[in-house]
Amino acid sequence: MGNCMSFQPSCDATLDRVISVLCSRGYIGNLKKNLRDLQRETEDLRAIQDVVKNKVAREKVKHRHMLKTVQVWLTRVESFNTRVDDTLSTSPAQLQKLCLCGICSKNVYLSYKYGRSVFLLLEEVRKLKSEGNFQELTELTMVCEVVERPTRTTVGQEEMLDTAWKRLMEDDVGIMGLHGMGGVGKTTLFKQIHNNFATMSGKFDVVIWIVVSQGASISKLQEDIALKLRLCDDQWARKNESDKAAEMHRVLKGTRFVLMLDDIWEKVDLEAIGVPEPTKENGCKVAFTTRSKEVCGRMGDHEPMQVKCLERDQAWELFRIKTGESTLRRDVNIVELARKVAEKCHGLPLALSVIGETMSYKTTVQEWEHAIDVLTRSAAEFSDMENKILPILKYSYDNLADEHIKSCFLYCALFPEDYEIVKESLIECWICEGFIGEYQVLKRAVNKGYELLCTLIRANLLTEFGTIKVGMHDVIREMALWIASDLGKQKESFVVQAGVGLHDVPKVKDWGAVRRMSLIGNHIKDITQDISMCSELTTLLLQNNGLNYLSGEFIQSMQKLVVLDLSRNNIISGLPEQISELTSLQYLDVSYTNIRQLPASFRELKKLTHLNLTATDRLCSIRGISKLSSLTSLKLLNSNVHGDVSLVKELQHLENLQVLTISISTDSGLEELLGDQRLANCIDSLSIRHLNITLDVQLRPIYLSLLMSMENLRHINVTSIDVSEIDTNDSWRNSSGLHKPTVPYFFTNLSTVGIVDLNGMTDLTWLLFAPNLVKLHVGNSEEVKEIINKKRARKLTGISPPFQKLEMLLLEGLPKLESIYWSPLPFPFLKRIVKIECPKLRKLPLNATSVSRVDELSIIMKPEEEAQLEWEDEDTKNRFSPLISLGRDM
Repeated sequence: MGNCMSFQPSCDATLDRVISVLCSRGYIGNLKKNLRDLQRETEDLRAIQDVVKNKVAREKVKHRHMLKTVQVWLTRVESFNTRVDDTLSTSPAQLQKLCLCGICSKNVYLSYKYGRSVFLLLEEVRKLKSEGNFQELTELTMVCEVVERPTRTTVGQEEMLDTAWKRLMEDDVGIMGLHGMGGVGKTTLFKQIHNNFATMSGKFDVVIWIVVSQGASISKLQEDIALKLRLCDDQWARKNESDKAAEMHRVLKGTRFVLMLDDIWEKVDLEAIGVPEPTKENGCKVAFTTRSKEVCGRMGDHEPMQVKCLERDQAWELFRIKTGESTLRRDVNIVELARKVAEKCHGLPLALSVIGETMSYKTTVQEWEHAIDVLTRSAAEFSDMENKILPILKYSYDNLADEHIKSCFLYCALFPEDYEIVKESLIECWICEGFIGEYQVLKRAVNKGYELLCTLIRANLLTEFGTIKVGMHDVIREMALWIASDLGKQKESFVVQAGVGLHDVPKVKDWGAVRRMSLIGNHIKDITQDISMCSELTTLLLQNNGLNYLSGEFIQSMQKLVVLDLSRNNIISGLPEQISELTSLQYLDVSYTNIRQLPASFRELKKLTHLNLTATDRLCSIRGISKLSSLTSLKLLNSNVHGDVSLVKELQHLENLQVLTISISTDSGLEELLGDQRLANCIDSLSIRHLNITLDVQLRPIYLSLLMSMENLRHINVTSIDVSEIDTNDSWRNSSGLHKPTVPYFFTNLSTVGIVDLNGMTDLTWLLFAPNLVKLHVGNSEEVKEIINKKRARKLTGISPPFQKLEMLLLEGLPKLESIYWSPLPFPFLKRIVKIECPKLRKLPLNATSVSRVDELSIIMKPEEEAQLEWEDEDTKNRFSPLISLGRDM
């Protein structure tokens, strides 16, 4: 009993304490308040939930995808709503259990448990509300949905498409440019590349096509790209360029995108727009088309792909499709005439398509013959040419920087169709016409001319043929003639009848309006007209006509004539005395003519700066030439007038002379010429012929001290001379009194060397001093055993391996030649090797890596020499032996 009595008070006290604790926690005492708060907070949360869902739904229409964090939050809210509804549904029953004014419960355990769940739900709802304050609800949905772009029928671009596609898909290629002249089919090819992405799945998140065109601003490009990315909304519209770039960069940074920019005219600043740089790591691509190769370089593609005109068969196929079989079948003669019309388009798809469509309803032979006549005589007059072809091409002209380069471009249209224009002569004409600007130093003016020329080449307005010539596509030429005649309104200002079979000077209604005239490549034998008014003519091109006679009356009124070209008229033997009337004449070319002497009045040409007498092998004398005080360029190479002592003394009076090409055939003339440092510096091209360097029987060497004075020498030809060697030892430096140069090269400008019938020399090691050699021809020299002697070469310090810029190597008639170089060499630019009658030369200095682009290389030799060749290894043989032509091209 005592034990029982002691136990009861202890249990009651414990229970009281438990109830007190439970009630004091607030789970029971604050249940009513917590339920009211929970209901209110839940209503607020559901309102926020509705707002979020509505915003997500609206942005889904814009192809924006709900963020993962938002999705997780909504899922948690849904779960919470279910639980809170269950909890609130039992609240009336739970409240009835309360007693003592709600501070205690009839069933303390159950009320505590319920109150605690309400309390935890209240904490949860408040947390969900705070988490529901999202800055961003959605992100751009990157779905690679490529809608194929419509494109016309293409012919002849299959190989280019395959090459371009493979290159773009290379991991190392992030930026790819396609360049080419207007109308060549760049956009058509680009559309095909774009449509190829429609067949892919999973590799790229988005493909964006933008037509850029001229004058496109950063803001415009941002809007175009944003539209494709579906970023455009009220908030986007309020952003500035910088903020838009940041937003676009954020969107694109996490994606693999392809950005295709069609028809760009200048560098597109991707960073300023907001486009991340495409790299191997992010796998993104930027591709573009342009008419300018220079733009490709500025965009970062330094090896862009050129879209070229179609080959003849491909061009005919496209023209045939556009013309239609029904038209071609109307008459058996139409097909042959149609081929001639197609040829007039010279492979330009734009011209083939437009002219083909124009001719599709011409069903008579007469109509086709008329079309050929118009396209030959003045293509700008052909139907649709002025409306659909020339204006499109003119965009390239309009995009040129200034009037000077535009004038340079238009000048090229003076030359005949398919004509290969010598760069050097063209630039000299530009200089004299004033297109280059004022330069005291001729070389600087020439360099500026080459810069302009290269700009036109990169703009695909001119085509380069090798290293010394350029040409103009015939349709581009027609566009230039159209512009030069003020879009056809003033045709007599620019009279071009080149290569059209004329036998007489064409009739001109108003000679006073003629600014430039070209009659190149006709059959005009005699020019006897008396033209009284030709006061505006600045250029007259008469070369290659078979001209026999030029009357003084024809030229005497041409007081503004600056350029006169009579070259390659191999019959004409003299110039009229009235040439002195050409008081503005600066450029006169009578090269490759039969001219015997210059008229006495010739010395009155006080403004003459360029005189070309190259290959005038009947010319007896140029006495009195020292009176031409403005002369800066004199070309006498291969003329009958050789550089003897008397001529050199007269040349010394030409104080403004800066360029001289000359032939030498006497010891004294060579010594006199090279002894005058100023004249030696002027020498651009030198031919040494039939010269015995020694004054006695024993052969002696030429010392570099004698040759190095020609620091501007570009071309040298040595024929039939006797010399033991060209000494490359350092001893000449001490004996000559000349200072040792800061660089080991003396002939940095030398690009062409020709050596024929050389007696006495066994090697040409001195060529190591010509690092920029482009062409080397060695022939008929029985003593030459090596091109570069190993022992001598190793005595020279600071010299790089030779022939780094060599393009052409011609070796013929060298019976003792055994070696070009003792080990394989790199030939980055080599395009042609000719080895004929060199029986002991059995190994070329090549290995498998010597030439990177073997598709541009040809090797010519006889079958018996090819059979004796030894190769560095099997890889070298496999790489180069297929390129050998067994004498077929000789």
